[in-house]
Amino acid sequence: MITDEELTALALAAEPDPVVPDDAVPLWDLVATDETLVSSWYMPAPAASGLAIGGWRRGIVVFLIAVFLAIEVVGLCSAYGVISIG
Repeated sequence: MITDEELTALALAAEPDPVVPDDAVPLWDLVATDETLVSSWYMPAPAASGLAIGGWRRGIVVFLIAVFLAIEVVGLCSAYGVISIG
């Protein structure tokens, strides 16, 4: 196991701008896994339909979006749950 001090010494001794040859191979090609960059459990595929909700629930979503847009247009800040100026 490498200690923090050894890792720091290796990092400081490394070349800051190494010369990379033209035939260099990316690490992803060497590892050769079938996984994507973002796992499907973390970011699943989007739904096939345009909007997954309908009826009165769609109205509530549109209303909430309009309220937050109106707060921003007026110049108030609602980022932390408390509406304040600035």
